Amino acid sequence: MAIHNLSIFSGHEYSFRHSLSVVERFCIFAGEIEQVQLNHELNINNKSNMDKEKNKEEFEELLRSTNREGIDYVIGDLEEDGFFEAPASAGHHLNVEGGLCQHSLNVCHAALMIWEGMKKLDPASMNEVKRESVIIASLLHDVCKTDIYRRAVKRRKNKATGMWEDVDGYDISYKKFPMGHGEKSVIQLLLSGLALQDDEMLAIRWHMGAFGLNLNSYEDERCYDTARMEYPLCSIVQCADSLAAAIMETTSEDLDEL
Repeated sequence: MAIHNLSIFSGHEYSFRHSLSVVERFCIFAGEIEQVQLNHELNINNKSNMDKEKNKEEFEELLRSTNREGIDYVIGDLEEDGFFEAPASAGHHLNVEGGLCQHSLNVCHAALMIWEGMKKLDPASMNEVKRESVIIASLLHDVCKTDIYRRAVKRRKNKATGMWEDVDGYDISYKKFPMGHGEKSVIQLLLSGLALQDDEMLAIRWHMGAFGLNLNSYEDERCYDTARMEYPLCSIVQCADSLAAAIMETTSEDLDEL
């Protein structure tokens, strides 16, 4: 990964307090979400209809639309490191070449819809969240996965024949940079020279929600709780990531394995 001059924006103050949880808020506007208009067509999800070149173009276009300092360095590093060829997982959602870029776009689409819907419910809070921040945090939340997958042959039972057979797949290795998950993404982006806002860093760091917590760490729990209460972008990206992985990217095969 190339290293460029580090430029960090910090010190932005937010004073949000929410009487409702993000789940409660989402349920309220779920019935209205069909009215939300996006500036780009939803290119959802499945392994079979994925257009890797189109996804790459949209991914880069969305990032460049933010006009953020350092964004071209990030795109260059992602290209060099194999982001656009990487899967989104080893054995679950979008575990195919190009899956990571498709997942990132799905999260971005969902996050923009949530942001638009929440502006109707809580304009004061959502007006403090910038569209460019939604795009940056959602598209780049999983760059930590770029270098952890390697191609492998796996054994899988053919349900039609009952026989075990070899299939192409992926294994996971954390040897290259074992820094964690969300925190690794933040570090990689800063090293690439991206000027990140405070809420963007925290939304990326905590995009896994409680799944990213060390439950033996009181400090982790307090930091996570504080981040999601003070910075609405954290809940937007977390909710969008969950919707993408659990709904938009779930296939009939996934359901059969439950």
